[in-house]
Amino acid sequence: MLPQDTVDTSVLPPGERFGMWLDLIARTSAPMRIWSAHAHDFSARAAFLDLGPIQLIKYRQPSLDAVRTPKLIRQSDTELYMLALTNNGVGTASQDGNHSEISAGDFTFYNGSRPHELAHHATEPERELANSIVTMIPHAVLPMPMHRIAPLYSGRLSGRTGVGALVAQFLLQVTAHPEQYDAADASRLGAVGLDLVTTMLGRHLAEDVVPTEVRRRTLFAQVQAYNYGHLGDTTLSPQAVADAHHISVRSLHRLFAAEDATAASYIRQLRLSRCWRDLTDPALRNQTVHAIGARWGFPDRAHFSRVFRAAYGLSPREHRDAGSHLARNVNSAASTVKPQPAD
Repeated sequence: MLPQDTVDTSVLPPGERFGMWLDLIARTSAPMRIWSAHAHDFSARAAFLDLGPIQLIKYRQPSLDAVRTPKLIRQSDTELYMLALTNNGVGTASQDGNHSEISAGDFTFYNGSRPHELAHHATEPERELANSIVTMIPHAVLPMPMHRIAPLYSGRLSGRTGVGALVAQFLLQVTAHPEQYDAADASRLGAVGLDLVTTMLGRHLAEDVVPTEVRRRTLFAQVQAYNYGHLGDTTLSPQAVADAHHISVRSLHRLFAAEDATAASYIRQLRLSRCWRDLTDPALRNQTVHAIGARWGFPDRAHFSRVFRAAYGLSPREHRDAGSHLARNVNSAASTVKPQPAD
C-alpha cells in the first residue's frame, strides 16, 4: 500500500478545528493565509501521498478563501508549481494578472513562488464540503521553461477531455485507492503522473515545449488506458487503436517497439491475463469458460483455447480445474487446523 498521511479535524471539538487547519496549512510546502465563514466548525480532511518526484494532496474542506503573499513566499519559497483539480464546488483563481472562474472538472495551475489568490466554495455550503486534489511539482522536475508556461498561471484547464481527462483519472484513481499499489510503485507512479501533467500543460502551449520522450511516454500511457477500457471489444486492433489516437499504424508499432512488444501481442497478453485471473475467481465460478473468454475479446471457443494453451501450456478448462483443486486443498487444510488456546 502507498504510504499516506492524513489529517482530520473532526477528531477535535468544533471550536478547535479551524486552528488545527491553519496549523496544517502553515506547515505545508506553500503556506497561505486562509479565512472561512465556517471557522466556528471547520470539519476538514487532508490526505498526503508522496510519489517521488511529485506529491498529491487530497482536500475535503468547507468553503474558504486563501492568499499566498510576498511575505509568505520570502519565508517559505520551496520553488513549487501546484496543479489543482476541483472535484466539486466552484472557485476563482488569480495570479500575475490572470483570473479564472473554476468549476468541477477543471484544473488550475499556479507558481508557488509567485503571489496568488484563490477561493474554493462548496455549491451548497451548509450541506457539503469542497473537494480537490492538488499536485505539488518542484520547479526542477518539470521539463519546461518557466517563462514559457507563465501564461498558464491561474488559467482554467479542462479535466474532462483529452490528456486533461487522463490526468484527472490518474489523480482520482491513485488518491481514492492507494491500497491497490505497493510502496515500491510510488516513484514510478510519480514519473507517470509527471509525464501526463507535462503533456497536458504542453497541449496548451507550443508542441516543442514538451520533450519528445515525454510525449512518447504519455502517448503510450494513453494507449494503455484505451486498451484497458476496450479489451472486451472484439474490434480492438492496432488499426482501431491508431485511429482512436489519430496516428498511423506504423507510428503505433514504433511506439510499442520501444517497449519490446508489438501492439497486437500487447492487446492479446492483456486479454489473456484477465482470462487467467477470472477463470479461478470463485465469484465467477458460475460463468462458463466460453463466457469468460468472450468477455475479454475471445468469442471463438477454439481460438481462445488455442492461444491460451500457447501462452500458458494448458487449456482454459485445465487452468480453472487446477485452481479449483488448489482452493479445495487450501480450504481443507485450513479446516483441519485446531484452534490454539488463548493466552
